Amino acid sequence: MEQTLSFKINQRGSSIPLAVLFCSGLHSFCNKNRKKKLIYSKFAQIQSVLKMSSDSGSDSDMEAPQQKQEQPQKRKRLQDYLDEKAAREAAERAEMELRKRRRSGLDDEEEVGEVSYPVINPINFIKNKEIRSKKFKRLQGSKKKEEKAARKARKLEGGPKTTGHTIESLREKDQTSLANVTEDDNEEIANDLENDEFNEYYKKTYEPKVLITYSATPHTRTRKFAAELERILPNSLVHARNKARLKNVCKSAIREEFTDLIVINENKKQPEGLLVIHLPEGPTAHFKISNFKSLKDLKKRPSNITSHRPEVILTNFSTRLGLTIGRMLGALFHYEPEFKGRRVATFHNQRDYIFFRHHLYEFDKNGKRVKLRELGPRFTLKLRSLQQGLFDSKCGDYEWMITNKRHQMESRRRFFL
Repeated sequence: MEQTLSFKINQRGSSIPLAVLFCSGLHSFCNKNRKKKLIYSKFAQIQSVLKMSSDSGSDSDMEAPQQKQEQPQKRKRLQDYLDEKAAREAAERAEMELRKRRRSGLDDEEEVGEVSYPVINPINFIKNKEIRSKKFKRLQGSKKKEEKAARKARKLEGGPKTTGHTIESLREKDQTSLANVTEDDNEEIANDLENDEFNEYYKKTYEPKVLITYSATPHTRTRKFAAELERILPNSLVHARNKARLKNVCKSAIREEFTDLIVINENKKQPEGLLVIHLPEGPTAHFKISNFKSLKDLKKRPSNITSHRPEVILTNFSTRLGLTIGRMLGALFHYEPEFKGRRVATFHNQRDYIFFRHHLYEFDKNGKRVKLRELGPRFTLKLRSLQQGLFDSKCGDYEWMITNKRHQMESRRRFFL
């Protein structure tokens, strides 16, 4: 009786001594003056519960060694997951190829090429940023060492040197290119140059006179750009339009014997467009201005720009259109530069962007070495259109107009200048 009462019941996760349970029940029944049969029935219920708990304990003891015998599953490595992923992708790729072959009517018995597994860098799956960056730097260092060793081996072998490719070297051939021109084409180009609108300037029959103007209410930055152009261009004048129509401005400029007209357009308080009109018969070129740096931005002094006529350098205009634009820009300056001033104005064309730079070259005491000092300003031009005759926005005859937007470009290796 005492031994049986010393066991514990684990039915709801809590252990309660049976003696406490029995005594509490016996005390309640004695207080109510119940019969002894009820006490014995209560005791019988307790014994049945004890038997059930002992049976469950024995079952758990039997299951324990079985669980010990089962070995725990090994944890998968990162490479295992990558291999499984590569296998799945390769299987999907092979299935797609098989479907294509069936659609095209090929026999299924033909041999299919070997499946190539994709190369997956396990560094990309490392979540810790510091560890990932360290391992990536080590990988880069090892690749550089291998490239350096291969470079040394090639030098020792003494083979031919390989020249790298650029966008300029991979440029698409243009029918109007001036390089490798035949004799008949040379005669045609010479005739065109003799009969174009700038022939009289290059024959030195007149001196250029340039009128510079802008919109009705220009911003101060646009005024600065016009003033700096006036310092660069000899025999030029800045004059406000005062809401006058551009056709009327052209007529008055022709009457005052100006040879060229420059109109500066602005957008969002910045000089955005440049309209160059050759008087009196045209042509008219429209440029987009970008990356404008004034003398103040470059921390240069206006007093460094002297009144001497500068030299003009036009580089890399290699097509018929580029030749026309180069002659048009060159006609803005005087054809006889004053070399005492040592000023140079450069228009360099690269990938249809015309970069303007203004320098002063200086000699050392011995007169052997030369160095350049930038005077400013600095800006970039992009040709938008070339129109025959004077400016006419409604009925103008356009010789060339840009159509390739960034999302509509035929080719990134095709250039027009």
